[in-house]
Amino acid sequence: MTSTPRPSILVLSLLGATTGLLSGLFGIGGGVVLVPMLVMILGFQQRLAAGTSVAAILPAAVVGGIGYAVQGNVDWLAALLLAAGIIFGAQLGSFLLSRVPTGFLRWMFMAFLLGVVISLWFVVPQRDASIDITVLSGILLVFTGLVTGVLSGLLGVGGGVVVVPILMFFFGSSDLVAKGTSLIMLIPGSLSGTIGNARRRNVDLRAAAILGIAASVLSPLGAVIATHIPPFWSNAAFSVLLAFILGQMLFKTLRKKK
Repeated sequence: MTSTPRPSILVLSLLGATTGLLSGLFGIGGGVVLVPMLVMILGFQQRLAAGTSVAAILPAAVVGGIGYAVQGNVDWLAALLLAAGIIFGAQLGSFLLSRVPTGFLRWMFMAFLLGVVISLWFVVPQRDASIDITVLSGILLVFTGLVTGVLSGLLGVGGGVVVVPILMFFFGSSDLVAKGTSLIMLIPGSLSGTIGNARRRNVDLRAAAILGIAASVLSPLGAVIATHIPPFWSNAAFSVLLAFILGQMLFKTLRKKK
């Protein structure tokens, strides 16, 4: 049995600060960046890294979400509906992790990311746009949260990577409201996922606490910077991040086949 790494507080703090800045800037959990860093730099096993990342994002999501909320960039009803879905989806995803082959699902998700990366250069949301909540859109928001939670558990991707572009492209949200709403949604999702991971011993609570505290320091700064970036350039930066995630997933998938 391999021992759990115990990296220094300084290293964990630096990784957490980077994660927090990205979290506030793009409205994502940051796990898409944090998980590979924990694996490649600190030697965490993949599942332990994913579980630790889910726990670590909680403080950053709280602080970053408050930053967006103070500026009026959170749709609370949409966040509540998304959260209702992601709470159950996160539990289902963590349960299915060791039971479901994820190969086909991974390729489908990479195709989704490619479509989003391309779309971000052609569809620019208006800053004054809002989400129109109807019975149908409310049901679709819950379903979006459910699918997001399952994908987070199965593929180790952050919920914001899925939710932010969906809110912009399919629900007519502005980029800032999409990011703020995503961060609020991540709070119950992180709690739910961490409970499931803790039961299965897939989380390093010491590392998660240090990472989370450091992330929460820079998350508000990311939220403030986001409001000063024009929507087009915000889309461009987000597309670069998603392209990095896509490349990382493609590299891992092809390497496993060799």
